[in-house]
Amino acid sequence: MQTSISREELASLPIRRYEGEVRLLESAQAIAHEAEAIRRESVLGFDTETRPAFRKGESYPPALVQLAGEAVVWIFALQRVDCSTTLKAIFEDSSLTKAGIGVADDLRQMKKVFAFEEANVVDVGALARRQGIEQTGLRNLAGIVLGYRIPKGSRTSNWAATRLTRQQIAYAAMDAWAARALYLRLAG
Repeated sequence: MQTSISREELASLPIRRYEGEVRLLESAQAIAHEAEAIRRESVLGFDTETRPAFRKGESYPPALVQLAGEAVVWIFALQRVDCSTTLKAIFEDSSLTKAGIGVADDLRQMKKVFAFEEANVVDVGALARRQGIEQTGLRNLAGIVLGYRIPKGSRTSNWAATRLTRQQIAYAAMDAWAARALYLRLAG
């Protein structure tokens, strides 16, 4: 397997966007309705999005937690509804694999919003390093392992906005979905 990818090689790959179903969870009813479906998954890709800070000393809590299942990506709007009970149960469930990139920071930031003790969380970057892959960021890994390019789009947008744009939702869904796809390929 290839262990690194040049900027030029990455740029030559086809762009891939997540085109599956996305469910934005912005109410207690929506969360309650989806919780069972989420718990039926065996592997969830996950990621968080946080409003960017542009001044020294300024920081914000995560605004979104994205969980990607086999056919759906669920996006939890942390600042609009209390997601803590459901997310705590998911992240503490040892029978459910949660796979992400750079998970230590995501987990640390999530714990500022609600307390939990994670179980069965896999850092896909660490998994790739153990297999000799040198570049372990999401976009490089997608190019090396999956053979496609993930657009960078909305990285520095306001994730805490009252209404998320279609582009923000697509970007957030893609990162969690790609983390799941990478885990399945690398752990297989």
